[in-house]
Amino acid sequence: MHDEYEELKVLMRLSSLNSQQAIADDMGMSIGKINYIVKALINKSFVKMGNFINEEDKSRYRYLLTQKGLESKTNSAKKFVKLKKEEYERLQEELNK
Repeated sequence: MHDEYEELKVLMRLSSLNSQQAIADDMGMSIGKINYIVKALINKSFVKMGNFINEEDKSRYRYLLTQKGLESKTNSAKKFVKLKKEEYERLQEELNK
């Protein structure tokens, strides 16, 4: 099973790394797990996949972030930052006791 944070990390890497193997290597995950997450992102319409005619290697695909994916990425990032701020404030309170 994967969580929203893992999906966010994969979404962020899809735009800069163009293969599931590269993403798996970068994240220290198995290619099977990355494939599972990418399929979930495609099913949620966050990402669309396509191969491009002018690519030399016709078996390679590009992952394109959809508007829905961009919104999800932004919302997830905002939630993550909010949680980290709250965590930091709790730690500061504990240190000041």
